[in-house]
Amino acid sequence: MHLDYPIRTERLDLRPHRREDLDDLLAFHSDPDVVRYVPWPVRDRAQVEAALEVKLGQGELTEPGQWLVLAIELRETKTVIGEVLLKWASETDRQGELGYALNTAYHGRGLAAEAADAMLRIGFEELKLHRIYALIIDGNTASAQLATRLGMHQEAHLVHAAFFKGEWIDDLVFAIREDEWRSLPGHQVDPG
Repeated sequence: MHLDYPIRTERLDLRPHRREDLDDLLAFHSDPDVVRYVPWPVRDRAQVEAALEVKLGQGELTEPGQWLVLAIELRETKTVIGEVLLKWASETDRQGELGYALNTAYHGRGLAAEAADAMLRIGFEELKLHRIYALIIDGNTASAQLATRLGMHQEAHLVHAAFFKGEWIDDLVFAIREDEWRSLPGHQVDPG
């Protein structure tokens, strides 16, 4: 799958990471409030630099199992304020997994929803996925509310589904199918 970057939304440019994103990434990768519900620990500069090296190669999808990881750049300031992710989970079942992380300084403005909705569009229109889900740790109210705003529905509550950062956690599974997404305002196919 080839995408033309940047992917522009009303206020954001979604694009592959660049080496010069390091300081912006450090601002939220080192924030305990941001990383509380994501798979990585609080990172120092060297750890963010190592993670960035991996992200540099995640701007395209060539086979199932890969993650598309894009920087969320606030167009007005050219600041990377977060990341949005889409895993091509299965070609046969046409499934994908959505993820996102946003610098807390930019919470409450609808920016994560704007980026995540653009990633859903990529999944449904470019990858032709049938269903996209998000695994959200129980207690991560902000992410559950965001998934709901995106039109996703909670399908499951998995009890003690994973050992995460030293404790057993419950996972909530939110998902949306392509037909449900298309029924939302602004997602219909242009007939002409």
